[in-house]
Parts: sequence; C-alpha cells; structure tokens
Amino acid sequence: MSQNYLAETEEDLTRLRKILCKVTRDDADTVRRRLAKRDEARVLDIACGDCREAEVLTDFIAELKGRSNAAIKLTGIDVRAREIADAQRRYGGKKEFKDRPGTRECEFMTGDASKLDEHGEMGDDFDLVFMRHQNYWNGAKTWEKIYDQALTKLGDDGRLIITSYFDKEHELALEAIQRLGGELIQTEFNSETRELKTEGKSVDRHVAIFRRKED
Repeated sequence: MSQNYLAETEEDLTRLRKILCKVTRDDADTVRRRLAKRDEARVLDIACGDCREAEVLTDFIAELKGRSNAAIKLTGIDVRAREIADAQRRYGGKKEFKDRPGTRECEFMTGDASKLDEHGEMGDDFDLVFMRHQNYWNGAKTWEKIYDQALTKLGDDGRLIITSYFDKEHELALEAIQRLGGELIQTEFNSETRELKTEGKSVDRHVAIFRRKED
C-alpha cells in the first residue's frame, strides 16, 4: 500500500470519528444510560471488510461508556474471507492500551450478513450495529434482508448507524430501514467528506442513526 493511501485512510477515520460524534450528539444521553448498565459494551460491524474502523468504533463506545475500566467487544462479519483474515490479523483478540481506558476485544467471522440469524455464536442484544458504506444499489433485496437482520440484533435502546457513499443511495437506505422497523433519529451530511473518482461518490458522505420502533 502506498504512503498516500495510508495517510488518506487515517484522515478518513479521523473524519469518521467526528461525524459519529455529530450524528449522536442529541441522542448521547440515552446511549450512555444503556451503556452504564453494561459490564461489556457490544458492537456489531456488518460487512466490515478488513475493519479499518475497528479502533474508531471501540474508542467511540468506550468514551460514551465513560468508565476507566470499560470493556468493549466488537464482532465483525463479512463474506470475504481474505478481508476477514486481514481484520483478524490486525485487530483480533483482547487488548489493553496505556493511553485508552479499559479493554478492547475484537473477533471476526466469515459469513453472509443477510443470514445473521444463522450465526447463533454471535449472540444478540448489541449496543451498536454499524454498517460503513452500505451498498443498497448492489442488490436492494439483499440489503433489505441485511437491514432487517441488523435491526433484530439491537438490544433495547441499542442503535444502528450506517454511512453511505452516495446521496440517492443514502435516501433509499433511509426509506428501506424505516419501512423495516427502524426509526430515524438523525442523518448528517459529512461536510469534510473526501471525494472519490466516481462522480457524486465520497467517503462516509452521509451518516444516519436509528433505533428500533417500539411495538
């Protein structure tokens, strides 16, 4: 990988951290109350690829949890075995950091995110389910199954967060998730998004946060 690519990736992750804080700003107290009751906060990263966002997500939840001994566990799933192997090599296992509170544990599995209910070992009751650059245009029916499965993995007051590359694709994803039982809390345009070669496409261009609708 080129130094330029690595630098751009690090900058993208810094911007992702900022936009996560922005989209949750009016909802943070509810999330903190849930996390305060949890000995271990749980994050599910769907279609995670090599999960370069692992540290951003676990640090983000640790800060919301707000305890020096915060324990965070991230589970990542993707159909691409090679990407999952890369994620496991970089981030897998349990780690402690001198400059960050608590512990982080990451596990990764190869699997079809439209069939999460077949992965009993994953469990449920997640505090955060995350999908970076959801890809609704690449098979709407498949992605609707993924959205539906993602919502079922949320615990009470858990949150689903998605990011999108494109304006229209984000709109379609918002409509689909709400139709499937998600309640939109907030959606934000990332004013610092990095433009890509494809017209109208940029990194984490939009981010949205949902809860499950009450029955």
